[in-house]
Parts: sequence; C-alpha cells; structure tokens
Amino acid sequence: MAQEATATARTANSNVAGLARFFPEATPMRIPVQFVRTGVEPSSSPSSCDENTVIEFGTSREVLFACSIPLEFADIVRLRNSDGSLDAEASVVAVQYHPGKTIVAARFLREVPNWIVKP
Repeated sequence: MAQEATATARTANSNVAGLARFFPEATPMRIPVQFVRTGVEPSSSPSSCDENTVIEFGTSREVLFACSIPLEFADIVRLRNSDGSLDAEASVVAVQYHPGKTIVAARFLREVPNWIVKP
C-alpha cells in the first residue's frame, strides 16, 4: 500500500544555492558532516570551533555549506562524516554572511579520492 509523504524541496534561491551559482560544476547533495575549524587559539572554547552541518553542494574540489560559526577567507576546516569515508581538510575560499548564518565554500587541501565520481 502506497503512503503519501511530503518533503521540503531545496529551492534555487536558498542561501547556499546562491553561492553555488559561482561554482558551475557544483552538484546538489545532502551529506551530514561535522567540521572543526583548525588552528584556533587554545583559549577559545572548543564548542565555538566545531559544528554539525550538511554539505549542500559540492564539486570534485569544493564543498558548500551553511554554519553558525563566523568563518573567514582562508580559515582551515576539517570535515568528517559519520562513517569516516570523508575526513579531509579544506580552506575557505568564499563566504557570505547572513544574520546568524555563514554560507561557506571550502576547497580541499588535498585530492579526496572517490569524493564525487562523474562519468
């Protein structure tokens, strides 16, 4: 027996989708990750340096996501998913600030094998 369900669609005018326009090869995705901003002063509170988020768009070299931490250009973040198949460092290459939210594009520092496989 079929059941009816509703889902929230990603709209082309979302904040992350807006930044993705500048990355023509970006593919929509939904990958939950934890990221940690590396190189943070030891006196900083650890909770202010890491966050769970969702990668909403990606290319073979970049990931795009929203977070509440105010990242800046050239900050280094380490991204990890729950099964460990993604565990990589990336440098912030673009940011857009919105009230209470930072939209980020980060480029992997090294090649990540099998990240996005394109035919």
